Amino acid sequence: MEFLSSFVQQVVSAIYEATRMIGEPSYGLAIIIMTILIKLLLYPLTKRQIASTKAMSRIQPRMKELQMRYRDDKMKLNEELSKLYKKEGVNPLAGCLPLVIQMPIMIGIFYGIRDFNYEGPSSFLWMQSIGQPDPYYILPILSALTTYIQSRQSMPPSDNPTGKVMLYFMPLFIGYISLKFPAGLVLYWVVMNLMQIGQQFFMDRADKKAQKSRQCQAARRHGYESH
Repeated sequence: MEFLSSFVQQVVSAIYEATRMIGEPSYGLAIIIMTILIKLLLYPLTKRQIASTKAMSRIQPRMKELQMRYRDDKMKLNEELSKLYKKEGVNPLAGCLPLVIQMPIMIGIFYGIRDFNYEGPSSFLWMQSIGQPDPYYILPILSALTTYIQSRQSMPPSDNPTGKVMLYFMPLFIGYISLKFPAGLVLYWVVMNLMQIGQQFFMDRADKKAQKSRQCQAARRHGYESH
């Protein structure tokens, strides 16, 4: 983990040097650029994770039906669930692998930015130093808001009360701990959330277009068969 955090710090320093060479030295801008690059590099994993979550959400009603039907026969339930997964081409563990791969990277970034030693001016926008907590609490509020939007966007429809509680608890928790974190770290979190929201939005739009196209093709085929 120390290697990852050290690498992150080197990347931030390199990007900062680039901003300095063009006459606009900014650690805040360096963190934003680094976050965007990382999210773009991790996009294939993010896409796979989102696709797996959607697939599991799609078959959720049938899973609940099987769970009710075979609630007293766990062996039969597992057998029927396996058949359902195979039929629909869904792997319930597929969404976990991208997350497992990304987790060490995210932790390395967390420690790298949190413990970063800013050599030179570290002011950014309204903040005199992003090495200190945001004095006006703007970034903590944005961290809570973007976390809520991202969670709401990615959460599959569910009647689970625990999920609904977490939908509100996590943003409030993130906002609270952001009050004491260096502003540079919270800036990274906000930009990462915005990137995730954007990626999810465009993926959802592409899926809706593909679904609409399939429905139109099915309707045309049905019309041809009727004639």
